[in-house]
Amino acid sequence: MHPRFLAGVAAVALLAAGSALADPLPSWNDTGAKQAIIDFVDGVTDPSSDSFVPEEDRIAAFDNDGTLWTEQPVYFQALYALDVLQEKAKADPGILTTPALEAGAKGDVGGILATGMEGLLEVVNVSHSGLTVDEFQADALDWLTNYTHPTTKKPYVEMVYQPMLELLSYLRDEGFTTYIVSGGGIDFIRAFAEDTYGIPPWQVVGTEGNTAYEVVDGLPMLTKNGGVTFIDDKEGKPVGIARHIGRKPIFAAGNSDGDFAMLEYTTSGEGPSFGLLVHHTDAAREFAYDREGHIGTLNRGLDEGPGLGWTIVDMAQDWAKVFPTE
Repeated sequence: MHPRFLAGVAAVALLAAGSALADPLPSWNDTGAKQAIIDFVDGVTDPSSDSFVPEEDRIAAFDNDGTLWTEQPVYFQALYALDVLQEKAKADPGILTTPALEAGAKGDVGGILATGMEGLLEVVNVSHSGLTVDEFQADALDWLTNYTHPTTKKPYVEMVYQPMLELLSYLRDEGFTTYIVSGGGIDFIRAFAEDTYGIPPWQVVGTEGNTAYEVVDGLPMLTKNGGVTFIDDKEGKPVGIARHIGRKPIFAAGNSDGDFAMLEYTTSGEGPSFGLLVHHTDAAREFAYDREGHIGTLNRGLDEGPGLGWTIVDMAQDWAKVFPTE
C-alpha cells in the first residue's frame, strides 16, 4: 500500500478522533437532554437543514437564579441586601419601619419571606438606595467575591453551574447571542455577568429600580433612589425581552414557573425553538426542590413542559459535574 495513502488514512483518523474529543458539553452526561441540545444546535446552524436559522436570529435567553447559579437558601441578591440593611440599621435604627425590615435587621430570612414579595422588595429598596449605580455595582461585586455561601462555604460568585457555563459558550461558538432575562435586579446582575458568564451588561435584562440622573459637584452620575419601576418575572419576562432585545429568542432556559411565560413565548409560533428547564433533583451536590418551597417552585413546568416539547434537565442524572470548583 502506498505510504502517501497510509498517511492520508492516518490524518483522517486523527481528525475523526479530534472531533470525537471536542465535546462541547463535557460536564453533561450522555443522556437525552444533552443530545436534544446538540441536535437542535446542529439543525439551526446547518445551512442545508430545513431548521436553519441565520445568526442574527439565534437569540438565547437564560434565567439567572436557579438556572445559571444556585438560588438556595434564598436569592443571593436578598442575602446581599440583608447584609447591607444590617449595616445601615446599626447606624440608623429608625429605618426599620416595617416587619420585613425589622426581620431583615435580625437576619431572619424566614421572617422576611413570611411578608411575601412586598416585604422582600422593602428590604431591597432600603438596602439598594442612596448609591450611584457604579458604587452599587462595585459593592455588590466585592460582596459576591469575598462573602461565602452558608452551606457550601464557596464564594457566591463560584456558585455557578459548570454545565450551564459550557452551554453558554457552546451556543456562542455556534453563532448565538446569549442574554440573561432574570427577576433579579439588573444592576446587581450586571456587576458580575460579564466576568462570570461572558455576557456583557447590555445583554442583561432584569428588574429595574428608580434611577435618577444628576450632576453633583460638576460630576454627572446615576443614582439609585429605591422603588421598583419594572419587575422582570413571570409574564414580565416576555415584556422585558421585547423592551431590551426586540426579537423573540429561539432558545430559552429557566428552572421555575417564574420562567414559564418566557419559555412559552420562545417556543410559540413557527420555526425551530428550544425550551429548557433545570430540575433541581440533586440534594447531594446542590439542593433538591420543585413543587413545594419558597424559592424556585416548579409545578406547571413539570406538568405541561414535556407536552410542549421542552427538555427537562434532571440535575442528578444529566450533569456529571455541578460547580466549576468540584
